[in-house]
Amino acid sequence: MEKKIYQKLIDRETSLAVIGLGYVGLPIALEFAKKINVIGFDISQERIDLMKNKIDPSNELISNDFENCSIQFTSDLNVLKEASFFIIAVPTPIDDANLPDLKPLLAATRTISKVLKKGDYVVYESTVYPGCTEEDCIPILEEESGLRFKEGFKVGYSPERINPGDKVHTLQNVIKVVSGCCEESLQEIALTYELVVKAGVHRAPTIKVAEAAKIIENTQRDVNIALINELSIIFNKLKINTFDVLEAAGTKWNFLKFSPGLVGGHCIGVDPYYLTHKAQQAGYHSRVITSGRYVNDSMGFYIAKQTVKKVIAQGKYIQEARALIMGATFKEDVSDIRNTKVIDIVTELKSYQMAVDIVDPHASSEEMEKEYGVSLIKQPLTNYDAIIVAVNHQEYLTLNEDYFKSLFKDGKGVFIDVKGIYQSKIKDLEYWSL
Repeated sequence: MEKKIYQKLIDRETSLAVIGLGYVGLPIALEFAKKINVIGFDISQERIDLMKNKIDPSNELISNDFENCSIQFTSDLNVLKEASFFIIAVPTPIDDANLPDLKPLLAATRTISKVLKKGDYVVYESTVYPGCTEEDCIPILEEESGLRFKEGFKVGYSPERINPGDKVHTLQNVIKVVSGCCEESLQEIALTYELVVKAGVHRAPTIKVAEAAKIIENTQRDVNIALINELSIIFNKLKINTFDVLEAAGTKWNFLKFSPGLVGGHCIGVDPYYLTHKAQQAGYHSRVITSGRYVNDSMGFYIAKQTVKKVIAQGKYIQEARALIMGATFKEDVSDIRNTKVIDIVTELKSYQMAVDIVDPHASSEEMEKEYGVSLIKQPLTNYDAIIVAVNHQEYLTLNEDYFKSLFKDGKGVFIDVKGIYQSKIKDLEYWSL
């Protein structure tokens, strides 16, 4: 009797390949490589060269994480022919109209289809709307490979749950949702992931259920944060401190603890649009989710407008004013600038003719220039009228009021604390937070 795919992987008779070695794909590839033979594939030779030298281009992993791993990094399609179990972990962004951009996913699918053999498995980890794997991806696999779905190859879906910058909720200790196209594939995929996920796996009954489970995880967070953001706008008008309100309300056992802030990145700020797109196709116009997206997408502009108002209230000409923005990444303690909402603050301030400087200890100035057309400065100046701490990086948490005073013209100005991390520290400066 022929061995099944899991046993072949365990016996190192074949390899597992991870397609897309970003913040999701690389950790998965390295974890599997401690147990079985792995091929790490990425279309960027520059990234491949870094990883061959034990450098993570996403700055999430250290060189030690590459040790004791049976992994071959490559951008060569021919090397993928050695694999029989393929994991696709490429980005699924949105376009300028906030519609799903499946180009990277479909391109990766075509890549795999060129090397797909009878009996192979393809598992998708990229976040998609329910139905995408079966309706958009599998037809490409069939057409390009000449094999028939289920008979020639098996497909599954196991959504990624990696949280950039989070050293606690890692791949190994977060339950992994898995699904397959049949009972046998579900079992084989589950066994394979159990090799690296100590917390265990949850077997979803269908691929669509697994896709939907992933998409609502981030949609739920998005809607909850939007409510708190809207409340912060209301409380600002009522002259009530939002964080004081949240602290008081949080004493009830079932109050959900969310904080106001910018909602960007490639998960919470993107995934809800995949769901609303699919809902629209099904003939339903989502109201709650789209309202939440509107609120969260507006927060950068709202913060900038509040800054401008307060600078003007201090009797300064806004066209002659200068602002410092501290933090450019989409969240704290990461280097990732994709879909950062800090850029909305920059854009809005500049529309008022304000001069804007940006600093960030983690972000790359070259990447900011390439992505958004703005560069970073290495060190703050000492002539600011407004300072906006937009991202609460670890490096900023120990700064005190005297430090910020030293950056203002004449030691006075508007201090905007987006996440409210300096509430008890600022006594003399004009202070505002969400």
